[in-house]
Amino acid sequence: MATSVTQIRIDEDLKNQAAAIFEELGLDLPTAIRMFLKRTVQQNGIPFSMTLPRQEYQATRAIRAMQQLSQEAENNGTADMSLEEINSEIEAARNDRTAREGHTA
Repeated sequence: MATSVTQIRIDEDLKNQAAAIFEELGLDLPTAIRMFLKRTVQQNGIPFSMTLPRQEYQATRAIRAMQQLSQEAENNGTADMSLEEINSEIEAARNDRTAREGHTA
């Protein structure tokens, strides 16, 4: 198999930092680059995820959960209940459960 020389321009600090990491892994820079290229061919694309991080992921998920809970409260007719009404409903449910189980409150 014929080989060829490939030259790239890269920031020297980046090159040194990467080379230091590869050295700790027991690799030299050319070997690491060859590994990247071979894996690219095997994967038929970039061999790692290339997505942008979703910085608001947790907030987005929390908002979706709150919207779902709000919709369920609307569907159940409980969306406009006050805290006192909610606490009364909880207390009534507990008392009902206790009565069904044969316990006294």
